[in-house]
Amino acid sequence: MPLPLDNQLCFTLYATSMAINRTYKPMLDEMGITYPQYLVLNALGEADGMSVGGVAHRLALESSTVTPLVKRMEQAGLVTRQRSQADERQVQVDLTSAGRALLVRCNCLNETLIERSGMTLAEIGALNRQIQALRNALTGDRQPPADA
Repeated sequence: MPLPLDNQLCFTLYATSMAINRTYKPMLDEMGITYPQYLVLNALGEADGMSVGGVAHRLALESSTVTPLVKRMEQAGLVTRQRSQADERQVQVDLTSAGRALLVRCNCLNETLIERSGMTLAEIGALNRQIQALRNALTGDRQPPADA
């Protein structure tokens, strides 16, 4: 007989992810973006000018999933897209000033998560590193978890 759902880490992570998304949704709706678009903004905030493939890799998604997100973000004035001069097969994505400003506004999501969790920033950081270590072990990525 399988373990009860609440004793399965996969379910706890899934349900927690859903709870985080529900927490973020009203704020993202107010900003006019979706959670995947929020992730793209953050990826570009780490390294602006990435290729669509680079963004997809950073987010563990397929390029075919990221392309329509980036196109909608371009239509909203948050990013620009242009073919790479070095390799025409690649499309480079850059934040616009509106995209950078929205990324700054997105910080409220992290603040809300910390507030609602009842945890300290250090506790959330430690938990995040543990989950990253688990993810890395499962994907075969032996890099140490990023500092949170």
